[in-house]
Amino acid sequence: MLLIGAGDLGASVGLRLADLGHGVLALRRNADLVPAPLVGRSVDITAAAPDLSDVRPRFVVVALTARPRTEEAYRATYVDGMARALDALPVAPERAVLVSSTAVCASGDRPSLSDESTPGAPSDGPGRQLVAAEEAFHARIPHGTVLRLSGLYGGSSTRLRDQVAEGRVTDPHRWTNRIHRTDAAAAVVHLLTMDATPDALYLGTDDAPAQMGDVAAFLAARLDAPAPPPADPAQGHGKRLSNALLRSTGWAPSLPSYREGYADLG
Repeated sequence: MLLIGAGDLGASVGLRLADLGHGVLALRRNADLVPAPLVGRSVDITAAAPDLSDVRPRFVVVALTARPRTEEAYRATYVDGMARALDALPVAPERAVLVSSTAVCASGDRPSLSDESTPGAPSDGPGRQLVAAEEAFHARIPHGTVLRLSGLYGGSSTRLRDQVAEGRVTDPHRWTNRIHRTDAAAAVVHLLTMDATPDALYLGTDDAPAQMGDVAAFLAARLDAPAPPPADPAQGHGKRLSNALLRSTGWAPSLPSYREGYADLG
């Protein structure tokens, strides 16, 4: 199994596959940061094509991170960098998953529930580059699967917790979608190992889109922080996403909403 990108999410996917008995090679700028028993290889795919002539993976996962969040950085990493890595493979994998983002999905006022059939409508440069990356991925691995993940949380991430604790929630009416990192990693592994052939595209999100004011109120109560402005469904805007297609494959989130995901917060 080859990991192209081995940050928090990629490494978690690799460790799960290693537990299933797969050998895992992980490409990362600094191989010293790749956790055992994964085998790390120091590679900067934004600078040059990696030498993968000795690699014939059964599974490939592309789980990259671009910094800063600019169109140029996203193109260098997600489009050009990924293309270099995939083009360096001597054989096509049996299955491959590209981790993309629901940032490419359209937002609007009073949004209805969106799914994989809803056309993408990225609102900024990074979103456009993610769409370009999805197209480049499918051009190289036509049988591959794109998994668009909603907002990742859990692990070392404390961004929302800090915003609530500091009273910095300014848009309580915005609809939000999220998935815990453990469920995101499980979804990637599921798509690689499920018996049926996966589709070309899935949305990876939990069961419960929620307005930011409701999420923030739940967190504020657990943190003993000031109550944020309340959410008003009539003023809801943003996007609401469905995980029905991914669920139909047999995957289900272990933390189906923010309530379970943040239950231990405090």
